[in-house]
Amino acid sequence: MGIWSDWFGAKSAPAGEGAHLPPWLQSIDREAGYVCGYEARLREVYRTNPVGLRSVRLVAGAVGGLILFSNKEEARAMVGAPGLLEGIAAALLLHGNAYCRLVMNNAGTPVRIAPMRPEQVSIKLDSNGHVATYELTNGTGTYRIAALDPLVRRQVAHIKALNPEDDLYGLGCLEAATPAASIHNRASLWNKALLDNAARPSGALSYEPADGASLSAAQYETLRSQIADHFSGSANAGRPLLLDGGMKWLPMALTPADMDFVALKEAAARDIALAFGVPPVLVGLPGDSTYSNAREAGRALMRNTVLPMAGRILAELATLLDGWMPGVQLRVDVDRITELAEDRATLWSQVVAADFLTRDEKRHQLGFDLEGKQ
Repeated sequence: MGIWSDWFGAKSAPAGEGAHLPPWLQSIDREAGYVCGYEARLREVYRTNPVGLRSVRLVAGAVGGLILFSNKEEARAMVGAPGLLEGIAAALLLHGNAYCRLVMNNAGTPVRIAPMRPEQVSIKLDSNGHVATYELTNGTGTYRIAALDPLVRRQVAHIKALNPEDDLYGLGCLEAATPAASIHNRASLWNKALLDNAARPSGALSYEPADGASLSAAQYETLRSQIADHFSGSANAGRPLLLDGGMKWLPMALTPADMDFVALKEAAARDIALAFGVPPVLVGLPGDSTYSNAREAGRALMRNTVLPMAGRILAELATLLDGWMPGVQLRVDVDRITELAEDRATLWSQVVAADFLTRDEKRHQLGFDLEGKQ
């Protein structure tokens, strides 16, 4: 507790005060009937939905697995720490905001970059509307981190996804993915309920005695409890029903078209993958899962989702470290990305065949300096 207070330069406050959730995660959409709130949407889209889980892990894992290049070895080591980029990418996808702070040694030199859970961080502005502090509220209290140190060097990096409606906080993918994830999850529950009931409704019992009498309340309750105990559920599937005393069974089985939720689930799964920027073939959807399609989908994922996200993250981290390591550069070593090997080979062939370029101009086009280093 004392270490946290000394590091952040603030007195702890009771837990639960100051934690930030953007308005789009706090609203209650009762008319639409979808879950609201960050924790509820995280459970709906990520924890209990295989498509959302796979999509986030696919993108975040790809970002975390990139090979980095930097002109400062210390910066490359800190940014390339295991799990750092993957965690930042996951926070961007789910919450829309990722926060990282610098951890110093006793000499006041940064030694590592520590991520903070975005739902526990809120931004405080000064009288001029500039970011003054970041407040982290967790189970032990509230801690404040100044945006700048006394030498006007950044101490926190805030990476945010595009949000046209908010100047401070980014917009994640949870809200857009929640409707499709809700449909996908409930279609699975419906299919499970059908399976538990032998894939058909229980039907109806018709009481048709010769004298036209009806069941008494006691007889009705007895019959209902016996059917529930002995003829419902997956354990009793297929058990024959013995009827007497004017009872007649009226089956009400579903047609195959009524039972077919495959198309519904596939459409919902495609919407979930679309929200996270993942080609549907990469999350196992049938219909276009050939080798060539999967290869092209991998290239599209890398070009359209992974590399732009990685570029945004590395730019913010480079800005964070620039005050401590002037001139630091961070970028992805695209030559080591197997999905882009064909694109790279095509570029090399085109540059080599360009007779109007000098040798040095060709090296520059391929990302090399005059000494042959990237």
